Amino acid sequence: MHQSGRLRFAVLGLGLSLALTACHKAGSDASAGPMFTDDHGLLSVPADSPLRSHLAIQSVGGAGGTAVLTLPAAVEADPARVINILAPVTGRVLALKVALGQHVRQGQVLAVLASGDFAQATSDEAKARDTATLTKKALDRAQGVQAAGGSATKDLEAAESAYSQAEAELTRAHTRVQSLGGASGGAGGRELTLRAPQDGVVTTLAIASGAVVSDPTATLMTVTNTDRVFVTANVAEDDIGKVPMGAAAGIALSADPGRTLQGRVSEIDALVQPDTRRQKVRIALANPGGRLMPNMYATVRFAAPAAGGVYVPQSALLMNNDSTSVLVEVRPWVFQRRAVRIGDETDAAARVLSGLQAGDRIVVRGGVLLND
Repeated sequence: MHQSGRLRFAVLGLGLSLALTACHKAGSDASAGPMFTDDHGLLSVPADSPLRSHLAIQSVGGAGGTAVLTLPAAVEADPARVINILAPVTGRVLALKVALGQHVRQGQVLAVLASGDFAQATSDEAKARDTATLTKKALDRAQGVQAAGGSATKDLEAAESAYSQAEAELTRAHTRVQSLGGASGGAGGRELTLRAPQDGVVTTLAIASGAVVSDPTATLMTVTNTDRVFVTANVAEDDIGKVPMGAAAGIALSADPGRTLQGRVSEIDALVQPDTRRQKVRIALANPGGRLMPNMYATVRFAAPAAGGVYVPQSALLMNNDSTSVLVEVRPWVFQRRAVRIGDETDAAARVLSGLQAGDRIVVRGGVLLND
């Protein structure tokens, strides 16, 4: 893109050069002097040369201060607020209570399943509770007989052991039912009710009423809370380190380019993505109205320290084969070609890494007229 810009300057310069040559020929009868002379690389432009009116010379400024780093980005849901809903047991979907894209509240019924596995778990809990009740009564009797002096110590110890084992089994069975969502079981423990674990939106749905759930590890649906989202920017490998934690960012959404959101970097990945060779930095934003939707495209701008070197206009750069040079003024209207090494570029300017220093005076317009 920048090479083509230089080519455009060269073409314009060539046209101007031809025009000046025509003028020079037209005035040859007046014995006009040369437009410039070349003395071992020193290019001198005489006082009466028409080139003087076509050359622009200015001092080179340093590249200190700040630069704007513009990065592609996208809106993402906060991974800590994305919950996949799984059926912890196999069964059949008796009722599906939500639809894709529906907003749900925490505790709202999502689906009801009929499950033999869940019925078995609730049955085990009921049996364990009954056993614990019986063993507690037996222990109470043994303690009463022992207090009256009519029971051996070993009988009391056996009753205590039986009760302790019954209590442990009840705890295990109850924990199992709780892990399956048993607090919301119905129909005598045969039906399992799945409820929303948080406020959010149903962003994926993979079941229907009447479907058989045969894989307890399969995601039935996803509930995503978008009250807080990330705008994730992708930092090129060359720019890693220019965006620190807490850096201020201006965010423009492709869906609303006229509005700029403000935020700060809250997370930075500790790795580079292998496919894009970019590092992800995330800006957390409150999103109470849901205006920011996951997968929206955005552009993020950061104020980054300017790199070293000096900046020159693209029009100052002269291409000679594979090298790039500028014309440096060594004395008033005397110039010398100097090779430079170019770094970052835009359509308007380029950063010179070596070959120039701040304060050098260079030809910034019309240099192609001296470029032989």
